[in-house]
Amino acid sequence: MTEPDTAPDVHTSPPRSEVVLLDLIDGVATVTFNRPDAMNALDIATKDLLLATLRQVAEDPAVRCVVLTGSGRAFCVGQDLREHIGLLAGHDDSLWTTVPEHYNPIVELLLTMNKPVIAAINGVAAGAGASFAFAADLRIIVDTGGFNLAFAGIALSCDSGSSWTLPRLIGMAKAKELLMFPRTVPADEALELGMVNRVVSAEELPTEVGELARTLAAGPTMAYGAIRRSVAFSAGHPLSESLAQEADQMAVTGASQDHASAVAAFIAKEKPVFQGR
Repeated sequence: MTEPDTAPDVHTSPPRSEVVLLDLIDGVATVTFNRPDAMNALDIATKDLLLATLRQVAEDPAVRCVVLTGSGRAFCVGQDLREHIGLLAGHDDSLWTTVPEHYNPIVELLLTMNKPVIAAINGVAAGAGASFAFAADLRIIVDTGGFNLAFAGIALSCDSGSSWTLPRLIGMAKAKELLMFPRTVPADEALELGMVNRVVSAEELPTEVGELARTLAAGPTMAYGAIRRSVAFSAGHPLSESLAQEADQMAVTGASQDHASAVAAFIAKEKPVFQGR
């Protein structure tokens, strides 16, 4: 048997002109919105590349944890309204097909991929950008950041899963209030409401997210995926069905290599090394 390669697992980012960047280092895939001059607004090109990138990381066994973040002073302000206005004037059908073709599969990937997702919210997150953050397992936000559920402000319903994720984070009554009366919810209030897990300074964000992502990437990835599925399932099913789902996921993870390794390490009083399978 050959010795494992000890060099870090590094995939180089695409050129900086790309509207979505991907870095993979030691099992952590960082997906970055890269339209800083537009506050990372979502035009068609960005949505196409984001969806393709998330599909790639979801399927890549080398990816053990995903970090979603933005470049510049915003996380993502949602739909690119400049492009939207042009499409509206031209009566372009892509205005409305973008929800099932882009937003829905993006959010479904964020919520269901078999690995944990962290949103590193480096600034304002609005509209679909806020919804993408809500779809992550953990949200770390800078103290100057905030959320704005801007949909009703331009006479639109909510999308990108916000009707599903936001009530589960903060309760139905507060979710409807923020959706019907859009305003920017600052970081400290977001923490108090349960919209985020931590508030940090801009200087602290890379370190905080990096440590958390590395911890998750070194953990039992299959078990994390099973936990994600079980929690999501139980949110919409009665107790008996939720217990059955837990039993199914326990059987899957119980047959995993990680579980066998962890039990052996426990008996040997050693620290387990997880492979994510």
